[in-house]
Amino acid sequence: YKISADMQLDYESDPPLDDAKSLEKVSTLNGAVSQLASDFDRDSNLCLERFSRTRRASVISTGSLKLDLALGIGGLPKGRMVEIFGKESSGKTTLALHVIKEAQKNGGYCAYIDAENAFNTSFAEEVGVDIDKLLIAQPDSAENSLSIVNTLVGGSIDVVVVDSVAALIPKCELEGEIYMKFKDAQSRLMTRALRKIQYTLSRSETLIIFVNQRLEQSGAQIHLLGSTRR
Repeated sequence: YKISADMQLDYESDPPLDDAKSLEKVSTLNGAVSQLASDFDRDSNLCLERFSRTRRASVISTGSLKLDLALGIGGLPKGRMVEIFGKESSGKTTLALHVIKEAQKNGGYCAYIDAENAFNTSFAEEVGVDIDKLLIAQPDSAENSLSIVNTLVGGSIDVVVVDSVAALIPKCELEGEIYMKFKDAQSRLMTRALRKIQYTLSRSETLIIFVNQRLEQSGAQIHLLGSTRR
């Protein structure tokens, strides 16, 4: 498909603004920003300068130079949620523990939400984690686990690891009978909770790591392959 010279005229860029129009645009923009400043709280105000100063998030090393380089920013960003997922025994928990170790080396405080009740203290110490300075919780439900995460994010915590998402069981499933069905109970709970956590996280320097497993349902069996369970 060829574009003739006459047709190209329809796609030419707009001519540059003259000084009068530029001043008019600046004046209009300043008026809009002033209106926003009066209508919303300070944290909601539009400020390009503040965005430019803070858009580069600080990071925590993964403990692997190659992985840090592959990520492009030197590690995992603080003030963000990160999901580490993969097959069973693929090193997900090990990677999360290395991140905790790196944070502790810089004087950071870390927490480990052991939803699977399978935290191995000896292995964590072998990785280099200082167990005496690690907060460990084993909540009895998904609601309690996510509530702990939200509270910790509001504090002076550097890293929170949730291991694992697949083990977060809603109270309705725990309290119900085995034969009862609770369709999408976990996904609905996660959606609501993560929205609230994200609001708190955006104002903090905490890194949240969710460890997840790949699941694939085939008939009545569930294999640790395929899509992640959220």
